[in-house]
Amino acid sequence: MKKTAIAPSNIAFIKYWGKKDEVLRLPENGSISMCLSNLLTTTTVEFSRDLKKDSIQIKKDKKLVTPEDEFVEKAIKHIDRIRKVAQISDRAKIVTHNNFPASTGLSASASGFAALTVAGTAAAGLKLSDQELSVIARQGSGSACRSIPDGFVEWLDGDTSETSYAQSIYPPKYWDLVDVVAIVSTDKKDIASSLGQKRTGTNPFFPVRKSHMADKITQIKKFMKEKDFTKFGELVESEALELHAIFLTSGLVYLLPESLAVIKEVQKWRVAGLESYFTVNTGQNVHIIVEKKNEKRIIAQLKKLSYVKEIISNTPSVGTKLSDSHLF
Repeated sequence: MKKTAIAPSNIAFIKYWGKKDEVLRLPENGSISMCLSNLLTTTTVEFSRDLKKDSIQIKKDKKLVTPEDEFVEKAIKHIDRIRKVAQISDRAKIVTHNNFPASTGLSASASGFAALTVAGTAAAGLKLSDQELSVIARQGSGSACRSIPDGFVEWLDGDTSETSYAQSIYPPKYWDLVDVVAIVSTDKKDIASSLGQKRTGTNPFFPVRKSHMADKITQIKKFMKEKDFTKFGELVESEALELHAIFLTSGLVYLLPESLAVIKEVQKWRVAGLESYFTVNTGQNVHIIVEKKNEKRIIAQLKKLSYVKEIISNTPSVGTKLSDSHLF
């Protein structure tokens, strides 16, 4: 059976970092995020008894290319999880496509494993709830669980596999926020997030961060409920800076000079009356959160910056859904 899924990437306002269980990818803390409308992964999966072995290809510029061995290994391991749940042994053919650059801090692994989970389970004949899909997606890539539900999402900090999943707290149209991504480089980051998390585990500041994460989540949910954009934005920014302080004191430098330049511009624009707030994941590209009414103004300002290579504007999005348009 052949099935295709389209999954959004997501931006975390309060970020997940660190695992208390490496195998199950149980997070050290919960997180709050928003699915993004224009950072998408499309994946087609077909199980067949006629296939001799699993295969995975990436569609780039209308051509199919074979990904790196590490990528293939992770994808096949995830398909094995699905096969185990479905109790099948058929081999799988997988073709996937991103409409944005991977490994640059835009959470391609989140959309990638969410799409693989939904397409794979459907192709295997499984009919699962969003909660069940989220649990499976999390085991492929932690943040992938947040790309399963719609809109604004909370990833619960559970101590077991069944209790650590993501759920929608508000639908996409709840709040007119826009996430404008300033791409300053499409180069692959030097250190993957999974390796970075292991390095920061011994950072003396990490326990301090962990101790107040529950309060941060309570605060951000309060500001979201009240739609208090100023307090919300200030917390989103301070959270990003705190996490990058952990990175820097662990020898992890994800930001480029151009990343810092965008951040400083956002701060200047805000002082001048254009309210916007930045956040950055484990990468060099900067997310700028604005209210819908200021989207065009932010884009106009970014276009003036010669070092910004591309601008991708996102509204809150639905989560991962099946599609009838297959990649093969």
